[in-house]
Amino acid sequence: MTFHSPAHQAVDPVKLDKLAEVAVKVGLRLERGQELVITSPIAALPLVRLITRHAYIAGAALVSTFYSDEETTLARYRHAPDESFDRATDWLYDGMAKAYGKNAARLAISGDNPMMLAAQDPAKVARANKANSIAYKPALEKISNFDINWNIISYPNPAWARQMFPGDPEHVAVEKLANAIFTASRVDVDDPIAAWAEHNANLARRSSWLNGERFSALHFTGPGTDLTVGLADGHEWHGGASTAKNGITCNPNIPTEEVFTTPHALRVEGHVSSTKPLSHQGTLIDNIQVRFEGGRIVEAKATKGEEVLKKVLDTDEGARRLGEVALVPHSSPISASGVLFYNTLFDENASCHIALGQCYSKCFLDGASLSQEQIKAQGGNSSLIHIDWMIGSGEVDIDGVRPDGAKVPVMRQGEWA
Repeated sequence: MTFHSPAHQAVDPVKLDKLAEVAVKVGLRLERGQELVITSPIAALPLVRLITRHAYIAGAALVSTFYSDEETTLARYRHAPDESFDRATDWLYDGMAKAYGKNAARLAISGDNPMMLAAQDPAKVARANKANSIAYKPALEKISNFDINWNIISYPNPAWARQMFPGDPEHVAVEKLANAIFTASRVDVDDPIAAWAEHNANLARRSSWLNGERFSALHFTGPGTDLTVGLADGHEWHGGASTAKNGITCNPNIPTEEVFTTPHALRVEGHVSSTKPLSHQGTLIDNIQVRFEGGRIVEAKATKGEEVLKKVLDTDEGARRLGEVALVPHSSPISASGVLFYNTLFDENASCHIALGQCYSKCFLDGASLSQEQIKAQGGNSSLIHIDWMIGSGEVDIDGVRPDGAKVPVMRQGEWA
């Protein structure tokens, strides 16, 4: 494989290096002596090499990278025996969990072709995803419980770029996607580190205001939406940089425009419609409409990808309940770009959103000291999945509901009130 094709040459090397530096210094804030575990599509090798260089400059003890490849993934669906789809590499995930238990940092590079599995059997995709989720749980718990510093960034994989800009030559599509990633990730400025410090301060102010209000619920209203999301007892809002249990303050998602917290798994009522498509495991799920009773989705439909949506909801008991609610202004840079990324890391930062499945323990007061039983008692959800989908737009209003039932405007027409 070569990385000197016209497509890869379309990626600005200076900005790519800045992205790698931001990943290490802002995303992870890697400490001297830490190990780093990276997962990445093999197409993102140029970025992996730069991140590895910056990690060792920062004092990393060891950098270990695990690659995925579209053609080898598809080979499984085309040729593997049926029983393959109930198997997963548990030995690998056990090793990752062991590394995180020893304070290794985690960095994931996203950029797979979002439609990679679109033509494959949805039942096999669902089985493989469930097996993978079960195997990955020991490692995922270290991440979702925020035991360690971790980060996700993206690389403009040509297959992803072709999906986003199908009418352009590949090198033009890659250049457009690269520039969109650099802008959203705040590395197209002279001093990205300073830009992130300012952005984190703004998100912290939003979180502090919401934490001071101590709302018991949020009420969303808009076209196809009348939804009350009860908030977990002792919930805490977060946004931007956060401090992990190992004491390192990191930015888990780059880009990020959200402030988010944990809903109460039993206190969600009403109906809601998606405002952007959800790209999930090679399937585009569009025009999602669901109805909640007692915190659980009891009706679900979509104009596209409904079969996949329903298989996701049947993953386990917690898959029909919420693990996150997040607020993003409609004027966010990603929303303003008008681009659909087919990638949740970006698309969730264009719109207010909710997530099916697992909650984040850090979104509780003193979350680091709470047991799983205490988190559940306070309303935190548990599941093998965590899937964000977008419910905000310029037509959606949000009110904070106080314990006495009084309402306070939080957002009007998609903007902070």
